[in-house]
Amino acid sequence: MTVTGNLVAGDFLGTGSTDLIEVRDPADLRRTVGKVPAMTVSDVRGVYEAAREGARVWRALGPIARGDVLRAAAARLRAERDGLARIIVGEMGKTLAEATTEVTKAADFFDYFGGLARLPFGELVPDARPGTQTRVIREPLGVTLLITPWNDPLLTPARKAAPALIAGNAVVIKPATLTPLIVLNLARILHEAGVPAGVVGTVTGRVREMGDALLDDDALRAVSFTGSTEIGLDLQRRLAGRPVRLQTEMGGKNAVAVLADADLEVAADQTVAGAFAQAGQRCTATSRLVVVSSVAEPLLDAVRRRVRALTVSAGDTPGVDMGPVVSADARDEIVGHIQRAVDDGSEVVEGGLEAPADVSEHGAFLRPTVLRVTRDHAIWREEVFGPVLGVLEVDDEEAAVEAVNDSAYGLSAAVFTNDLGAAERFVDRVEVGQVSVNQPTSGWDIHHPFGGFGLSGSAFKEQGLDAIRFYTRTKTAAVRAL
Repeated sequence: MTVTGNLVAGDFLGTGSTDLIEVRDPADLRRTVGKVPAMTVSDVRGVYEAAREGARVWRALGPIARGDVLRAAAARLRAERDGLARIIVGEMGKTLAEATTEVTKAADFFDYFGGLARLPFGELVPDARPGTQTRVIREPLGVTLLITPWNDPLLTPARKAAPALIAGNAVVIKPATLTPLIVLNLARILHEAGVPAGVVGTVTGRVREMGDALLDDDALRAVSFTGSTEIGLDLQRRLAGRPVRLQTEMGGKNAVAVLADADLEVAADQTVAGAFAQAGQRCTATSRLVVVSSVAEPLLDAVRRRVRALTVSAGDTPGVDMGPVVSADARDEIVGHIQRAVDDGSEVVEGGLEAPADVSEHGAFLRPTVLRVTRDHAIWREEVFGPVLGVLEVDDEEAAVEAVNDSAYGLSAAVFTNDLGAAERFVDRVEVGQVSVNQPTSGWDIHHPFGGFGLSGSAFKEQGLDAIRFYTRTKTAAVRAL
């Protein structure tokens, strides 16, 4: 266990405060895996001061040189993959296999966006004026703030930082208080890969103690946030009326629809994987299963068999399928959702309130749980963000689509069917930002535009070329030579 400082102006520093935040292992909450500084308002101002100068230097460096640095960071992430994966397991709790995949995908983000350095960052456009050439230029915004979550504590910072950096911006990364260690390691790797001083800065601490300094600095030009809908909406209010761009990826209540002609074994496989991988703590995790009544019982039998076969244990246990949730508070909140669902009349198909067998009583463990629900139950609408799947029976395809759309959220959905017409109708009518056919609600690649509708997010997508649009501004220049 070590105390890890923040990257400020090219150096890893402590803080003006002696206050340290302990990072605990979700598989054994008695175990402290690291400590990080609780930064003060003065500390945060120092990060922004460095970022101002860093943005100027980084922009002047040019896209090709910036791309070289990002690809070097990708190589370092891959070289340190195993050690970084164990840090993720230790502070977040996901399985070692899941954490290893996360490191690999984070490296892919830096490779992909580093490779965009040689693509056009603008275009020539016609001009009716004699002797005039007009071009469209894509410029960096300047200093950007990345507020990242605990559920994908390396992948999400990479998803945001890679496009922001290739576009020429400086980034200030505020990781979740539960999982800061892997972000500080990412900052170290970017520093070692050649990012100039001030271009990347990190801020650890409690937002309630630094919130004004984090959001109110005059240098701030954009905020990219992944987290709860409540905080995302508050950010919209806080930043309204200022020249600060905001990208939000918020809550979800993702649904799978299984139609009468579906391959039920495939549907069961993909639904269980989507619902219970990473202990259900993914933005795109499947939390609602809408099934046509004629195939409900055989599908539930197939789901039940697969859920019973899942092994719950510490993330570094050989052969484990599901680790703990991230904290005791998260565990207790999820238990509360299950209890309220039962009180509402939901039927427990599998799992429930009883703790899993053969795991530490000191860990944040839960049983993967499947519930029969109705649309009157609170759990049909509330985001649980844990290993809980609600099952709703409907009459037909029309009712299935209507049920999937019965949510304030609109992040991801999937349909299982062998009818191409039904599949295309679902894609056309479902009100989500990500939609799959005979695939799970999760699993989107780095070059796929990513983001939701409704209360799931803002108009700005992440990933792929859409990400570059968020982190750049458009300048139109008309030049006439005299």
